Amino acid sequence: MPASFDSDDLISGGLVAKEKAGDNQAALSITEISSLLKRTVEDRFAFVRVRGELSGVKRAASGHLYLALKDEGARLDGVMWKGSVARLGFQPEDGLEVIATGKLTTYPGRSNYQIVIERMEIAGEGALLALLAKTKARLEAEGLFDPRRKRRLPFLPRVIGVVTSPTGAVIRDILHRLADRFPSRVILWPVLVQGQGAAEQVAAAVRGFSELAEDGPVPRPDLLIVGRGGGSIEDLWAFNEEVVVRALAECTIPTISAVGHETDTTLADFAADMRAPTPTAAAEMAVPVREELLAQVAELGLRSRRAVVRPVVLGRERLEARAQRLPAPEDLIAAKAQALDDASERLRRGLAGVAQRAALRLQRSGGPLTPALLAGRLRQAQTQLSAQRLNPALLQSHIRADRQRLDSVTRIMASLNPDNVLKRGYARVSGADGRTVMDASVAATHAGLMLHFRDGVVQVAPADGPMPQVVPAPVAAPAPRAKAKRAAPVKQQDDLFG
Repeated sequence: MPASFDSDDLISGGLVAKEKAGDNQAALSITEISSLLKRTVEDRFAFVRVRGELSGVKRAASGHLYLALKDEGARLDGVMWKGSVARLGFQPEDGLEVIATGKLTTYPGRSNYQIVIERMEIAGEGALLALLAKTKARLEAEGLFDPRRKRRLPFLPRVIGVVTSPTGAVIRDILHRLADRFPSRVILWPVLVQGQGAAEQVAAAVRGFSELAEDGPVPRPDLLIVGRGGGSIEDLWAFNEEVVVRALAECTIPTISAVGHETDTTLADFAADMRAPTPTAAAEMAVPVREELLAQVAELGLRSRRAVVRPVVLGRERLEARAQRLPAPEDLIAAKAQALDDASERLRRGLAGVAQRAALRLQRSGGPLTPALLAGRLRQAQTQLSAQRLNPALLQSHIRADRQRLDSVTRIMASLNPDNVLKRGYARVSGADGRTVMDASVAATHAGLMLHFRDGVVQVAPADGPMPQVVPAPVAAPAPRAKAKRAAPVKQQDDLFG
């Protein structure tokens, strides 16, 4: 109960506080009054729901979240402990309108009151869309949605990775559509697609696929599909989270975003390389139709065969067209055949005339040539041949004359032989090729010289070469005696062979 005061107490200006008779209320300490206020506030406001705009959002190192809720006329401090922060389905930001559920309490350390938030939700779809637009603008400014970052999807992926719920209709639709178009190997990474922790699981799955090794035990997908079925903006909110957007933007595998239906749009659609309106459409984008490929290959094969045969057909047609414009072979050779016949006739007549003229000349020339005349001339020649005789004296005279000329030539050669003077103490210098060296200038050009003496040859080496080597002189073989030429017969009068 609050203490009662009278006018005397207010007017009194005493220095020391005095208790009066009948006063049963002692003075309270600051701690005591703070505790009383804390209990009163917590008992009266143990459960409240407050709507306001977030301001001064700050996450401490301990994981607790400190913020303020405000409207046009007041401001309320708030705190959200680490355990409650982990259950948040969105990222609190300044300016976001939320509805916070919790209890009011006081903080004696600063003599103020605050709300301890246990659950916090976005205040309506309009606030959620405002947060979405703000997040999109921020991420777009970072270049995460730049079209130049988009990659082309592989034409025929061998392995396709799918990030979605294992129990939903999405995976069944994708598998069924792939089986109809082009059966492929599919690896499913099961995740939550909505609710608390869904965004973190989707981001972890995308990063897990991206970090698979090329030759690891789990095949690395060539294409990645991230999808879920349709729903409200709140149901699809996990795919608007920044952690999912950044994981898709950083993924090293081409990605297709297949979230919701055709009218649903999430930030994951902007970050992925390709957006599909439905999960079934994502499967159609992933692989071509096998039957169409086979038909296309068959058509290309037929076109290639036609391309090979077409030049032959065209060539044959052009050849036939040109052959039709050519004249008949008989017409081409008719004139030449006639000219050949004329030349043959002229040749026949010419040969007959030549033979006739030759026969006449033979008759005129062969008249005086009778067998008797030829026999007489033959007997006369035989008589002249018998009268001729070979005289031995003529042959001997020719032999003596040739021997004299040979002896004179031999004496001249002996007198001109430079080695004959070696017996009188002279020496002859020659090069390695055996030619006589007569000039000092010529000797300087030879790498080695040969000194010819009477009894041998000495090889002269350069100044820095080895010692000279003595080579015995070869024994000269006696010069063969020249054969006497056969004397020509002396031509005499009436010599038949003259």
